[in-house]
Amino acid sequence: MKNVTITMEDAVADWARIEAAKRNTSVSRLVGEMLAEKMQRTDAYQRAMQDWQTKDRSWSSDGQPYPQRESVYERSA
Repeated sequence: MKNVTITMEDAVADWARIEAAKRNTSVSRLVGEMLAEKMQRTDAYQRAMQDWQTKDRSWSSDGQPYPQRESVYERSA
């Protein structure tokens, strides 16, 4: 594990202390867990986006225009 120094607003530091106390942990561990969670969400999003972009598409227009929204959903005004 690495130690880092961070700078934050007083109100943020107060919130972090209270939140850490509620979770029975230190501010350092709280911040580390929050950053790890953010990293995992970001990585998961990037993997999903890459999978979607490289996925074979089973649909195509074959040069024909796509149907209008109203005709697809058969909505009346």
